[in-house]
Amino acid sequence: MKPKILHTWKTLSLVQENKLLPNGKQIEHTTLHHPGAVVILPVDHDGRIILLRQYRPSVNDWIYELPAGTMEAGEDASECAERELAEETNFSAECWQSLGEILPAPGFCNETQFLFCASGLSETTGELDEDEVLEVERIKPSDIEILIKNNKINDAKTIVTFYKAKLMGLIYPNHLKVRHSE
Repeated sequence: MKPKILHTWKTLSLVQENKLLPNGKQIEHTTLHHPGAVVILPVDHDGRIILLRQYRPSVNDWIYELPAGTMEAGEDASECAERELAEETNFSAECWQSLGEILPAPGFCNETQFLFCASGLSETTGELDEDEVLEVERIKPSDIEILIKNNKINDAKTIVTFYKAKLMGLIYPNHLKVRHSE
């Protein structure tokens, strides 16, 4: 069966196709095709993390999350990260460090999220998308851990990005240290 597009919305497509599994079995599988996204852990001059309190219509609630966004056609991850940081926080960053990438929902979606840490922040101007309603907050890393522990932060990409930075030795108990890559 030739791949069949079942539905398209913005840059997403729901595609049904036959897939040959490693065990030799042929199945019909539906995948949500996604152009990719970025997640940014921005750190201000005081070592606080810029976190968003954003209203998400899909869950009918306000959630805490890091700045993030979908890549546009022809845009690479670092360009998208710079654009999204400016749009959602009104900051630009002097220093960027890649934290790798994650697959948020590989059971049904091919999205890859590229993770970044941004520091050396300075004010800039950005414009929110029409469906974005958010507030920008600055929170100490130790307080973020408390919010995660108390289920006040339950956004997976935010938790993964925060702890990936911590595992990479970038986050310490009361502050964040960013190593500048050459």
